[in-house]
Amino acid sequence: MYKCKKSSKQKLKNLALIFVIMVLTSISSIFCYKIYEGIQINTYETQGTEATKTIKSIETMKEQGKEITEVIEKVTSCVVGISKIKNAGSTIFLKDGASQLGLGTGVIVSENGYILSNEHVTGSKYSNCYVTLENGRNYTANVVWSDSSLDLSICKISVKNLPYANLGDSSNVHVGEQVYAIGNPIGYEFQRTVTSGIISATNRTVRIDENDQSVYMEDLIQTDATINPGNSGGPLINLDGNVIGITSVKITSAEGIGFAVPINITKPIIELYMKEDKFEEATLGIFAYDKNIIPYIDKKAEVTQGIYVGQIALDSNAAKTGLKIGDVITKIDDLKINKMCDLRCYIYTKKPGDEVNLTILRNNKEQQVKVTLGKK
Repeated sequence: MYKCKKSSKQKLKNLALIFVIMVLTSISSIFCYKIYEGIQINTYETQGTEATKTIKSIETMKEQGKEITEVIEKVTSCVVGISKIKNAGSTIFLKDGASQLGLGTGVIVSENGYILSNEHVTGSKYSNCYVTLENGRNYTANVVWSDSSLDLSICKISVKNLPYANLGDSSNVHVGEQVYAIGNPIGYEFQRTVTSGIISATNRTVRIDENDQSVYMEDLIQTDATINPGNSGGPLINLDGNVIGITSVKITSAEGIGFAVPINITKPIIELYMKEDKFEEATLGIFAYDKNIIPYIDKKAEVTQGIYVGQIALDSNAAKTGLKIGDVITKIDDLKINKMCDLRCYIYTKKPGDEVNLTILRNNKEQQVKVTLGKK
């Protein structure tokens, strides 16, 4: 009798244990399902978020692409064809055609007809060239300023209310920055061709051997945007559509190595022409080399700052005040000088007759030299 009671109690305990296990199993199953459901929901939400981000990224890219297209179209309307021969025609499919016909590119920089280009495209100061606008109209242009050492020029046509390009700040360009070159490669048949690339380097120096002489072009912007004969004188622009340089030369023995003259060099000149419709160019009467060129000019010279005076005009005020070849200019007035470009830009803001103070190093000793600027 006692054993039966004990057996019944044991059965009840076993049933209770089984019930508890079943309850716990059910709770665990529900809990696991909720976790799984949460994971699935989170996964769907994450996937949805990622999909939304992708769509937004595509829309952003499309919007940016549209903006860039609009920017390029605006600048393209300011790009002109330039020739030294009137009615040169629309094509130059012949050997060295671009150089024979003098076909090139320019960019309008003011609404009243000032156009920036290369000197080898327009010719030197006081000469004439022929300009073709986007609408196909042709005009005779007068070259009002040029500098052979920079291979830059400004010419003018007698037309008002022209579209014109905005000038950027070439001192603020960075390696890797996206840029576009616009020009007339090979001839007018491919006029206003746009090529893209990046800023490959800044402050480049290129030696050009011509007529048994070596000329150094300094402070150039290097780009891998395609530049062909006929592109010369065209604008190099950034993503904002601002002109940061004027395309000038390329390395013919290699692909993807082209150069542009920084726009900051000519900005003071263009601003004066726009303001006063004239520009009286002052000159120091010297040519100096950047420090990275000095080893090719004077192997004994040790220059860590400033620019090295390599040429002095005999009848210049610089020669009369005792400036010598081999002197190193470190400052002009209160402006530190480390590139010939710095000196040029500063002098372009002055007028003939203005006096400037040069800080120079001669035999590693600092000296002060006052020079009255002459007229070029």
